[in-house]
Amino acid sequence: MNVVKIGGMTEVQELKRRGLMYVLSSPSGAGKTTISRALLKQNDNLVVSVSATTRPRRAGEVQGQDYYFVDTAEFNRMVDDGEMLEHAKVFGHYYGTPRAPVEKALEAGKDVIFDIDWQGTQQLSEMARDDLVTVFILPPSAKELENRLRNRSKDTLETDTQIRDRMAKANDEMTHYSEYDYVLINRDIDEAIKRTQMILDAERLKRHRRVGLSDFVRGLTEGL
Repeated sequence: MNVVKIGGMTEVQELKRRGLMYVLSSPSGAGKTTISRALLKQNDNLVVSVSATTRPRRAGEVQGQDYYFVDTAEFNRMVDDGEMLEHAKVFGHYYGTPRAPVEKALEAGKDVIFDIDWQGTQQLSEMARDDLVTVFILPPSAKELENRLRNRSKDTLETDTQIRDRMAKANDEMTHYSEYDYVLINRDIDEAIKRTQMILDAERLKRHRRVGLSDFVRGLTEGL
């Protein structure tokens, strides 16, 4: 049972709710991964969508937790059999969202957070618009984005060429901001986390996600 404060009063929410698909997209280095991790810590009812990928597993990554690591033949089979909600090729490797785990979570009333690009978001929009909430995160400036990528490269060991490739890709990605429901400029990471939480809270209260609301209101009116 969830209890929320509204206007100084307490409302006990007993209605079931269908989960939502919460997409965060941004150029690499703009902050979506940091924001996603913060939201997962703050929300017990929020789970992360685990993607399937053909890229090699990196040190420390766990099968089924970080990614589902598959070869290209298996990935293509999953696409052909309709087992992917979305898929795309990024930097020479395939990435996609397996359908079954997401649908199971939504039916159980859990929200699913996605860290995907605009191509994947378009595909999700075509298949599940009513369940979808999309947020595009922008950096405060191109210079700041480059600085963040260069600072991160100290850990990832990316070369100048790879950083330039990411900046070029960022230019293309940012042109798709208008296809999203919400747009945030990440000037301060704590503020960005706060705003993405506010969006999530509001979207959870949308009428069409509250299963049984009609019956609940009918019961209220019959008692008057």
